Amino acid sequence: MTQLNQPLSGNTVPRFGGIATMMRLPIQETAAKLDAAFVGIPMDIGTSNRPGTRMGPRQIRDESRMLRPYNMATRAAPFDSLQVADIGDVPINTFNLPKNLDIITSFYDDVLAHGCTPLTMGGDHTLTWPLLRAIAKKHGPVGLIHIDAHADVNEDMFGEKVAHGCPFRRAQEEGLLDSERVVQIGLRGTGYAADDFDWCREQGFRVVPAEECWYKSLEPLMAEVREQMGDGPVYISYDIDSLDPSVAPGTGTVEAGGLAMSQGLEIIRGAWGLNIVGGDLVEVAPPYDPSGNTALMGATLLYEMLCILPGVKRRD
Repeated sequence: MTQLNQPLSGNTVPRFGGIATMMRLPIQETAAKLDAAFVGIPMDIGTSNRPGTRMGPRQIRDESRMLRPYNMATRAAPFDSLQVADIGDVPINTFNLPKNLDIITSFYDDVLAHGCTPLTMGGDHTLTWPLLRAIAKKHGPVGLIHIDAHADVNEDMFGEKVAHGCPFRRAQEEGLLDSERVVQIGLRGTGYAADDFDWCREQGFRVVPAEECWYKSLEPLMAEVREQMGDGPVYISYDIDSLDPSVAPGTGTVEAGGLAMSQGLEIIRGAWGLNIVGGDLVEVAPPYDPSGNTALMGATLLYEMLCILPGVKRRD
């Protein structure tokens, strides 16, 4: 049996030393022979307010040094179960956002061709649209668990169809989503029009505003989401601005009244048992994250996504 990759232990090399990979995992140039891979997309030219998410993948990797291999809460042992590595960053075009659509899709076509499940560090939320193009080629239209302060279904932004406020409208228009298996959790804030969230509901999406999440456990909600998703393929897209800015200030479009980190964990852990075919964590902007806590929350959520992938064993 092939020896499974393990994160570099903090008892072998100090956590502040070594190369900054996700969880200090080995680096590979491709997804060959991997069951799951962490990928960075250092892009922020799709942002509409504060830039900085191009630095997100690097900071997430750095802060992930605090994460250890075993999940003590769920007893998941991902590195005893799957071959995992960090395969670096998508070579995006810094100056041409539309061109990045094909660059990203092509990169993930190759990852998926190896039978590898991608977990992506963003980068702005524009990236999820071309990523879903690759996912849908392999799996067909997917169910979506989308955690975000914003619906990201704008018709356009400043007349442009490609922007971080538009990815899920584009994905729905292209038939990449199984619309009866889409749930959006944490939406909140002010709107440009009174019916801003109605387009989502008209498509068949389930919309769970942040106010419906306040002061409660989300375990009951996730039991309903698991039933809604069934056995079909499911993609998770997690915008860090879904969390309250008191928890995660380092992002470009903060909104008051967000989710608690414990609720974020409940959402991801509550997707265990689903046919997860990929996930992303987007919109970490290090310039507004002086403590590094936003990036650490992002790294933690990505680790939790790894822990719920099919094939991950849980210790007795």
